[in-house]
Amino acid sequence: MNIKILWTAAALVVGVGLAGCESSRYEPATVLPGGQPAVLPPQPQLAEIELIAHAAAQPPAPIEGEGWRPLFDGRSLTGWKVTDFKQGGSVEVRDGLLVFFKGDNFVGVNCTNEIPKANYELTFEAMRLAGDDFFCGLTFPVNDSFCSLIVGGWGGGLVGLSNLDGADASENETTKFITFEKGRWYRVRLRVTEQKIEAWIEQKQVVDVNTVGRKVSLRFGDIERSKPFGLASWSTSAAFRGLKLRPVTAP
Repeated sequence: MNIKILWTAAALVVGVGLAGCESSRYEPATVLPGGQPAVLPPQPQLAEIELIAHAAAQPPAPIEGEGWRPLFDGRSLTGWKVTDFKQGGSVEVRDGLLVFFKGDNFVGVNCTNEIPKANYELTFEAMRLAGDDFFCGLTFPVNDSFCSLIVGGWGGGLVGLSNLDGADASENETTKFITFEKGRWYRVRLRVTEQKIEAWIEQKQVVDVNTVGRKVSLRFGDIERSKPFGLASWSTSAAFRGLKLRPVTAP
């Protein structure tokens, strides 16, 4: 009789255990709560976070001239939206910086404010945090078309415009190679008039192109999602600050 009672109790315990296991199969995982996507967004690495803190502590370089208006307030994405790149990384505002954490492959933002088609100048500081491809892909309007200034592409050092007469930044007369250090700010300046595109990195002019009679366009692919005016990086984490715009009235 005692043995029978023991067997009955054991059966009840097993049954309850099995029922618990069965019900737990349908409960949300503790790591990914119900409603959360199955793939977590890219998480910043410790080295990137340390670089961001170091970058934010560095004083910004002075900007020459007057009439600049800010495009980024350093506190939020007001005036910007995250670009809809497939399998992109993540975008955050940290320590007053606009930060891209690398994705697969593009990550970036689009400006939601109106940008002129010509006769304007843009300036900002950019930094590579991680990765070995372009940390700054600036897409901008040029009259009735668009173009991209690529900084640090094709292995980490290429600078140029994509595209001119169908040739991308690695194939036209704007192609240059510069060594860019991780964790260092670089001042980028772009000037677009009705006849020319010019660009500087630090104090060195890297682009000086007369666009009259030239076909100005974007490279085929996801970079077209950056139209009409956007910033992007490719398989690379990057930081930006001090984005400002002003009109220009002379060549």
